[in-house]
This record gives sequence, C-alpha cells and structure tokens, in this order.
Amino acid sequence: MQKLFYALTATLLSFNLMAQPVPVGHLTIFSEDGDKFYLVLNGERQNNVAQTNLRVEDLNQPYYNAKVLFTDNTLLEISKNYLPITDAYGHFMDVTYKIRKDKTGKPKLNFFSMVPVQQGFIPASNVTVVHYGQPTPPPVATGTTVTQTTTTTVGTPAGVNVNVGGINMGVTITDPTMTQTHTTTHTTTTTHTDAPPVPRNPGPPVAVGCRGNSCMAPSDFQSALESLKKQSFEDTRLSSAKNIAGRQCLTAAQIIQVCNEFSFEDNKLDFAKFAYSHCTDTKNYFKVNEVFQFSSNIDELNAFTASQP
Repeated sequence: MQKLFYALTATLLSFNLMAQPVPVGHLTIFSEDGDKFYLVLNGERQNNVAQTNLRVEDLNQPYYNAKVLFTDNTLLEISKNYLPITDAYGHFMDVTYKIRKDKTGKPKLNFFSMVPVQQGFIPASNVTVVHYGQPTPPPVATGTTVTQTTTTTVGTPAGVNVNVGGINMGVTITDPTMTQTHTTTHTTTTTHTDAPPVPRNPGPPVAVGCRGNSCMAPSDFQSALESLKKQSFEDTRLSSAKNIAGRQCLTAAQIIQVCNEFSFEDNKLDFAKFAYSHCTDTKNYFKVNEVFQFSSNIDELNAFTASQP
C-alpha cells in the first residue's frame, strides 16, 4: 500500500511539473502576400536577411515593441507597441501574427493564433528560425579581384641597306642591348554582399521640438478636421490624421478633437501615441484619457507617455 502511495505521488508530481508554464514564448510573423521584411523587437533587429516567414524563439518578456520594415520602399513600416507573448493569465505562448494589406494597400499586423508552447516543436521548412538576442549573422562580403599585366618592349632599331645582285634590300635590326621593357599592372577589386541594408521608408516631415512651441492655427486646424470627417474609411482617416500631426504641432485639446473622429478605440490609441511627440503641452496630455471608454487603453497610453522623454 505504501509503495502504491509513493507511485501515485510521483505520478502527480510529474504531471504537475509538465503543467508548469514555460518560461519563454515564441513569435512567428508571416507575410500573406510574400513581402520580404525585417523584424525589430525592442530596438534590436532580429533578422539580417529579409524574410517572408520568420519565427523568433526564446522570448522571455511578456510584451515587446515591434517594428516591421519592408524591402519594398513603397510599403510603410508597421509599428506595434506592447505586442503580447503571454495569454491573459501571464503564461508564455507560441504566438503567430500575419501581415496583410487593407483596402488601401497599407500593410497591417493582425493576430492569427496563440497556442501553448510545445517542447521540441519543429517548425515547417519554409520558416526561418532565429533566437532572440542571437540574430542571423550578416552576409559575408564577397569580392572579385582582377589583375591585368601589360608588357611593352621598346628597342632601338638599326637600318641596313644590302645590295645583292643589283637588288637593294632594307633590313631593320633591333639591338638587344638597347631594349627597354615596361610592365603595367591594373588591379580591379569588386566587393558586394548578398543582402541590402534595411530600407528607410520615407514619411512626412516630423514636427521637431513641438513642446512649448506654437500650435497649428485654429483656422487651419478646423480645415484639417473637416477633411478628416470626409474620409469614408477609418484607416484612411487615421493615416491622414498622422500626416497632419507629423507636419504640425498640436495642443492636447486639438489631439482630443482628432481622436473623437475615430469610431474604434484602437485607432484612437494609435493616434494618441503618435501625436504625443507632436504635442505643445504634454503636461496636459492626461486629458486625452477622456476619449477612451476602456480603462485598459488609458493604462496603455499612460504607460506609453511615461516611457517617453
């Protein structure tokens, strides 16, 4: 009976250990349209060679700030703060996101799936796997060297006329002792790598140093607000609002008015984060919280502004 008790105890302990949350999570991002991209997590580039399907393993933090940069310069980069690697209970998961374009052709990072981490999981052959903090090594520069040697012989000729049987013949003789040789060597070296540097997507000029400076004139702001109201699609309205804020300085009150033009809180939060660096009175930014109905969005905005200089 005692042996049976110990056996049951050992079995329960083994199941308990198997049920413990895995201390790391994994992130997979793939492009639905096959666009090659670079992934940046918390300011560190994860892949030195652009991929269409990338898996980053051994992520030990519950959230990451992510950026997706495309080799196609016509595609705007994707920025997503607080990308979760854990579930609602704080357990690390194997998370997958997909990149797809909206109706306007703008790439978006959309949640695809979340499953428990499997020990010994083997990804598909078309997935490039990197380990967080250990990106794939950069491509080795290869070169081609071509050497061309040209030799020119210059001598001092001597002309001699010979009359044989009434026939004159001219003979030219080069004296070996008076010969000079010139050698010229040309070397050409070509160096190239297999992967181009990360592209920098051009964007609207950034309004630098807005804090404490003049804001957008009221008449100009009202005109901009009216143009936003005419946009039929929310995504287009958001991109237009960012374009306006990127070129002008706005007050916290003006930012609140722009946020109220969005129906979805995710878009309000997205714009509120973007506009913070273009605000003239960031000391009043707490007032922007009033545009949100959910406390989670207020907490996320507060955490974001607290992390900014």
